[in-house]
Amino acid sequence: MKSRQIVFDIFRLKNDGYSTRGIARTLGVGRNTVMRYLKNPDRSLLHRLKPVSKLDAYKDQIKAAIEADPAVSATVIFRLIKADGYDGQLTILRDYLKKERGASRKKQAYIRFESEPGEQIQIDWAHFGSIAYGDTHRKVYALVAVESYSRMLYVEFTHAMNQPTLHGCLINAFKYFGGTPKQLVVDNMLTAVLERHSRLIRFNGAFLDFLRPFGIVPVACNPGSPYEKGKVERAIRYLRRNFIPLATFEDLKDYQRQVRDWLNNVANTRTHQTTGETPENRFSKVVLKPLPELLPEPLESQTVTVHKDFSVKFDANSYTTPPWAIGKKLTLTADQHTIRIYHKHKLICTHPRCWQRKKRIETAAHVEQARKHSRKIWETKEISTFAALGEEFRDYLEQLPGAKLSLKKSVTTLLSLLDQYGIKSLSWAILKALKHRAYGADYIENILYQEMTPINQHPPVKLKNEALNRIRLTEPTLTDYDAIALKRRKYHD
Repeated sequence: MKSRQIVFDIFRLKNDGYSTRGIARTLGVGRNTVMRYLKNPDRSLLHRLKPVSKLDAYKDQIKAAIEADPAVSATVIFRLIKADGYDGQLTILRDYLKKERGASRKKQAYIRFESEPGEQIQIDWAHFGSIAYGDTHRKVYALVAVESYSRMLYVEFTHAMNQPTLHGCLINAFKYFGGTPKQLVVDNMLTAVLERHSRLIRFNGAFLDFLRPFGIVPVACNPGSPYEKGKVERAIRYLRRNFIPLATFEDLKDYQRQVRDWLNNVANTRTHQTTGETPENRFSKVVLKPLPELLPEPLESQTVTVHKDFSVKFDANSYTTPPWAIGKKLTLTADQHTIRIYHKHKLICTHPRCWQRKKRIETAAHVEQARKHSRKIWETKEISTFAALGEEFRDYLEQLPGAKLSLKKSVTTLLSLLDQYGIKSLSWAILKALKHRAYGADYIENILYQEMTPINQHPPVKLKNEALNRIRLTEPTLTDYDAIALKRRKYHD
């Protein structure tokens, strides 16, 4: 099977008008291979990736530190990234800094170039501190996209930079621009570029799969060459200086509402210093490729298990489900605003996404269903019979669900112990178990086995009709009869 890069190139050349023979000759593959993958592009197989440097995840942080202080020492940066989880050696960092700083000292002249209308869009991520949700702080990022010819700008704020978030932001950017470009210029983010050796680039397979239906060709900048995407770099600086200062935000929706207003009324209506025109007017000359009729819906997706409190765990929070789903495995999908939970591809509930941590997000209907479910269990014959034996018996029953024990199964065992040892012995064992917080029929059985003698050494008679075997009569209390006798005596007196 061919790599995703070959599959992507097959579709790129097909979109450019190449014949099957021309694609095969250009890429050095057979015509049957070209036709096979044009018919079914998902035949591609992900190759095992070569090990990457431990510094890769921290290069943006290192870059930011150098920009803030070009003379910052390796030990200071080492201390900074080590606090964020870097477990490599200082020597690796020193070698990387030496290479980066050596390249930066070589002053190179470069020629400013202008793209044709609709030719390319440049994108990049930027970090904008954090925002508090109660006692939880979430980092804030922005995906910035610039149509190169017009300088038309789009910004979307997020709390993550993962693959689904990148794809979702790009779809929103394409909708904002009204179409797609021929090229998408990216830096070496891992969600776009997995590795590169000189001019050989291995793009992220999921990123190529996302771009393929749009017919967009990705272009990766060379490391240490920010001028290759200078338009988006300058747009990020403009965003930091013109939008962020003195602004206050309540949450992610507030970020997006304010930045959309800023884009429409400030950023894209100002006169650009380089072009001498407003991006909005210049963008009127741009003709982009139309969007496909069916757009993908990039979402975070997980398989989750419903716990006994009828909730699933996601991003350090609990989201409730209908109680009938307890113990089942469900599919949870999430975007920046909504949580959706599915059972066998059927949507069973939705929740607004909570950005705090360690919170339980409930639906009133789920809580009411759980109460009815609980009442139904307690109204069964065996459980109601056991609860009628006394207050200590009811107290013990109430603790069993919290100990994640089956109520019905535990009561069946406890009633069997009642037959063997009698109510007084069972009451004594339950009081002792409550004192030591030992919840479960096996604890009661062990206490009775060690310290009590069964009053009935012979099992009860078993009838053929199982319904008759399950009949239990509540043991009467003598206090009821005493009350009747006293009442009659008072009447005769």
